[in-house]
Amino acid sequence: MGTAIHQREDVFMPLGQRLAANADGVLEDIARTYCVSTLDVVHALPEENRKIVMGDQLEAILDAVADWGPILFIVHTSDLVLECEGPLPRGSYGRGYFNIHGESPIGGHIRASRCREIAFVSRPFMGRQSHSIQFFNFDGDAMFKIFVRRDETRNLVADQVARFEALKASL
Repeated sequence: MGTAIHQREDVFMPLGQRLAANADGVLEDIARTYCVSTLDVVHALPEENRKIVMGDQLEAILDAVADWGPILFIVHTSDLVLECEGPLPRGSYGRGYFNIHGESPIGGHIRASRCREIAFVSRPFMGRQSHSIQFFNFDGDAMFKIFVRRDETRNLVADQVARFEALKASL
């Protein structure tokens, strides 16, 4: 079981109040603590920590991210946090899926029609600023997440931060 970054007293605070006081922590753990979906937690983040767009923007967002160079691609379920670093290949539709394949360890088939909302999330994580694009299905679960990468000194890659902010502003 994951360790959430929050004080025991936090669980007695309303979710929005808890996130306004401390937006750090594993979103899925916070969701379990409050018996809500991960998307509900993202909606409860302060406005300065999130921008939410409709799921029909999936292809345009992934196409833009394909120009960022290596990113951190994460799939987080209750049993697994799978992290893969590499460039995001451009994708195309076929057989009911948005398919991504290329010269990268990142590849697969996304059921894009199940993407309800996409959240640009900027918040502390484990005490350090993070930026991610999180793709949510109709159940409120994260389908996958794309994180701005860190360099060898654990600092965010500045070019990717600028691209993240520009993409977020363009939607």
